[in-house]
Amino acid sequence: MSDAQLVASGPQHSSPLVSVVIPMFNAARTIERTLASVREQTHRNLEILIVDDGSTDNSLAIAKRLAADDQRVRIICQSNRGVASARNAGIAASSGAFVAPVDADDLWHPEKTALQLAAMAGPDGVDDPSIGLVYCWYSIIDGDDIVRIDDCRSTAEGDALEAMASRNIVGHGSGALMRREAVIRAGGYDTSLREQNGEGCEDYKLYFQIAEHYRFALVRQCLVGYRETRENMSSDPRKALRSRALCVPELLARHPDLEARFHQGKLRIMRFMLGRALRTGNVGDAAFLLSGMLRTDPFLALASLGELAKGLFRRTLRTGTMRRPFISELPHD
Repeated sequence: MSDAQLVASGPQHSSPLVSVVIPMFNAARTIERTLASVREQTHRNLEILIVDDGSTDNSLAIAKRLAADDQRVRIICQSNRGVASARNAGIAASSGAFVAPVDADDLWHPEKTALQLAAMAGPDGVDDPSIGLVYCWYSIIDGDDIVRIDDCRSTAEGDALEAMASRNIVGHGSGALMRREAVIRAGGYDTSLREQNGEGCEDYKLYFQIAEHYRFALVRQCLVGYRETRENMSSDPRKALRSRALCVPELLARHPDLEARFHQGKLRIMRFMLGRALRTGNVGDAAFLLSGMLRTDPFLALASLGELAKGLFRRTLRTGTMRRPFISELPHD
């Protein structure tokens, strides 16, 4: 995406304008709760752009009804072109100094935007232009918004490039607050992955490219409810691995010193997806991932499987006390 496509002018505010971009495709079951969690942000200076990516259910009708109650909400319609195109369309139509994407089935804690904006500032409270992205911890939620587990593993801040080579430390597409100029410099989300039947790592690639030029900051609170279901695009391990395989060679060519990290990263993403397959009872995906890990690097795979076993055991112990709604006051169907 060109700078001319991404850059838009808009009024300046003493309170920064944050452009929230919500790509939507057949999200009738969840869009109301997602939008409610965005509208209830304590940082009020938002523009909220819902990009309908050719939905065939009643998502658009629901979004239009909700937009009528909040002048901050705008709706953009396009034919189905994929999540990267939808996010880019929202960014191109926006005017905020900061961009915050959220998928149409995820949730935000009310303080998410405010806390991330605060993390964009240095110790003196003044905006720090060297920070291009702020992320946060997140909770994995089910289809009923109930927390399964809190994911607080990532701790990387500052120069996050090496950590990003190992894995997507942000974790998903709904947790980043990004400086607009950083998104522009990175070129936006890569739409070519869809064209190569490799959607899934658009957010990872953009975050990595931002880390090449900017520092990262972290809010150590679970501020995103990331919905984990079989319908998630990222729940298809074959497509996810194909998407990563399309991204990594380009990144590795610029950073050959990170080759070992990228290799470890492949095992880590396979371990992550194996854990998900085991949690959701998807035996076929679990077998595919286990055999793939052993073929890729048997010794590292065995160590990785040991870590997975310990992690699943710890999660089993915690899950019984974890069941709570991510945000109890949001509307439900």
